[in-house]
Amino acid sequence: MKLSGMTDFHPALIAACKNYSAAKFRSDLVAGIVVGIVALPLAIAFAIASGVSPTVGLITAVIGGFIVSACGGNSVQIGGPTGAFIVIIYNIIQLYGISGLAIATFMAGCILLLMGFFKLGTVIKFIPYPIVVGFTAGIALTIFSTQMPDFFGLTINEAVPGDFIGKWRVYIANFNTIDISTLLIGLLSLLIIILTPKVSKRIPGALTAIVLVTVVVWVMREVFGITGIQTIGDRFGNLTPELPEAAKIGLNMESVNLLLPSAFTIAMLGAIESLLSATVADGRTGDRTNCNTELIGQGLANVVVPIFGGIPVTGAIARTMTNITNGGRTPVAGIVHAVVLLAVFMFAMPLINHVPMSCLAAVLIMVSYNMSGWRTVVGMAHDPKGDIWVLVVTFLLTVIFNLTIAIEIGLLLAVVVFLRRITENTTIKVYGEQLDAAAGTDMTQHEVLDLKPGVSVYEIDGPFFFGAATKFDEIVRHSLQENPKVRIIRMRKVPFIDSTGLHNLQLLIESSHREGIRIVLSGVRDNVRAALHNAGIDSLVGAENICDHISKAVVVANSIADGELSDKMIAL
Repeated sequence: MKLSGMTDFHPALIAACKNYSAAKFRSDLVAGIVVGIVALPLAIAFAIASGVSPTVGLITAVIGGFIVSACGGNSVQIGGPTGAFIVIIYNIIQLYGISGLAIATFMAGCILLLMGFFKLGTVIKFIPYPIVVGFTAGIALTIFSTQMPDFFGLTINEAVPGDFIGKWRVYIANFNTIDISTLLIGLLSLLIIILTPKVSKRIPGALTAIVLVTVVVWVMREVFGITGIQTIGDRFGNLTPELPEAAKIGLNMESVNLLLPSAFTIAMLGAIESLLSATVADGRTGDRTNCNTELIGQGLANVVVPIFGGIPVTGAIARTMTNITNGGRTPVAGIVHAVVLLAVFMFAMPLINHVPMSCLAAVLIMVSYNMSGWRTVVGMAHDPKGDIWVLVVTFLLTVIFNLTIAIEIGLLLAVVVFLRRITENTTIKVYGEQLDAAAGTDMTQHEVLDLKPGVSVYEIDGPFFFGAATKFDEIVRHSLQENPKVRIIRMRKVPFIDSTGLHNLQLLIESSHREGIRIVLSGVRDNVRAALHNAGIDSLVGAENICDHISKAVVVANSIADGELSDKMIAL
């Protein structure tokens, strides 16, 4: 299927249907049911933590999960609300309300669509790993901090600040209001979540905790009259299975300008998380994700979901891995998972009203623990210091400020570290008397070239870009030979040259000519020579002074030093 010749759009579902069978459907059916059960408590918990109703989380998981599976580029990807979006969604709602969140999510979907159409899927994968680890750990800590009031049953009679430090100041000030029964229910939930996988890895710990603890709390209320433990129904009122009606997105230039940064953050985070999930899934299944189609599928989901009051959608690594583990191999499993959640929404909403808030807090505490990737952070302790600083700065900015600032500054810092490494790896060697033409190659026979007095050779090893251009200029001007007649610039190991390198090279050639020093270029690659030609440097130095091998360059330079070449043979 081609879309206006701009990009190819190949949903994995279409490819899966070509050779589909009853056996595959049975596997997908089982996997879809299991994933639907696993996704149920997470969808509810993520919605509440984001500041919206549990029904919104379920609607998002149903609609978003269906579209991601039907239109995405990965066969086993499970889409829905995820923990990574909690902080962003909560902040947007606090600043701009639910309508602002709908606009930001819709625009994020449009951005993802454009990224897919213009084939930027592979570019997203190039975001440095320390940044991903840093903001993921930062989000995990932020999610953990938001669950303290519900987990401990704190009574807080003041507005809780949005920033991390302000939150903890309020928590500490109100720590004497802990409700013991709520805390015990939270600890019991946490214990069940931790121990369930040790009994059976197929039974989701979060769902087991919710079912058992909800029964316990109901008995405590109805039999023993203990009513201090808050439930979903207490906070949100009795939830009913009412399907939301489609609503208009109030787009205008003012809202676009106001919410574009938030939309960009949602889009970038959604793209990163979904493609990261797809990459992990490919490693397990041996398939290959169409990254651009995956972005288009994610974009469509985020365009449609806010119309029905939903929150941002992306690929969920934990649910995707659960799908693979239980035998899911085609997008049909993801569609089944959406149908299961829809059935729960339609027929089991009254039961959800009895789920304790402290139990959901325990679920999210475990989500934040698993999301933190602390083992990865510890494992990176021996990585280069630059990478560690990128991780730490991104982590701190995510926690103290917000994810938008963290990604922007993290990327900037990563670029600076990268350029520094490239600059350090670009070396300049100076030769003044003899030169081994075979040095640095696989040749076993050495060819020692004698350099006439007045001939200097400067070899650039690495990219000749703005970071290395100044370094080269300083070395040339402070070389041991004060008044050379010829400067050979050996460029066999220069893979590319940028505009700053071209500019500095031109200035060096012009200043050398004014001082009566000739320039000879050696070993220039085709792409570098094309750049020299476009900049007019080949005519400045003279085509005959651009040699394809150092031995030829030395012959030319020695002849110039001996005065054997006339000025007519040297292009200025």
